[in-house]
Amino acid sequence: MSKIIAVMANDVEDIEYTSPAKALTDAGNEVTLVGANANEKLTGKHGTEFTTDKGIDDIKADDYDALLIPGGFSPDNLRSDDRFVELAKKFMLTDKAVFSICHGPQLLMQTGLVKGRTLTSYETVQTDLYYAGGIVKDEPVVIDRHLITSRTPDDLDAFNKAIVNELA
Repeated sequence: MSKIIAVMANDVEDIEYTSPAKALTDAGNEVTLVGANANEKLTGKHGTEFTTDKGIDDIKADDYDALLIPGGFSPDNLRSDDRFVELAKKFMLTDKAVFSICHGPQLLMQTGLVKGRTLTSYETVQTDLYYAGGIVKDEPVVIDRHLITSRTPDDLDAFNKAIVNELA
């Protein structure tokens, strides 16, 4: 069993958290929802209400095997908080598994570590990734070592399969 941190703020793309989290837990993994504070109520873009399991200050990257960054406007909110940027940076620098979909790579760009990495994202973020030095592909799933990225909710089946296989 692997332990995964899912980071979230308000306005997450609901299904980009719920679908991967279900696929990961159905495969026997443990997903911990982390926000700015423990037991924080967050609302997705489509009205789903979420309650965080832990706050960012309550966790250590070393205790987890993977990082999940769902999209929507959540990653843009998270990247203004240095604690989430540092968490993502730790996962990237230690080459641990990072799963990022849609606008999720906005948080990864903030780490300064996408240069030379091959990845994808929602179409409007792809240009930003390119200017940050990423090698951008417009494909449902892009795998670069332990970094797995995807574009939209339409790609969730392929994304979920790839992230579950990464932890198998």
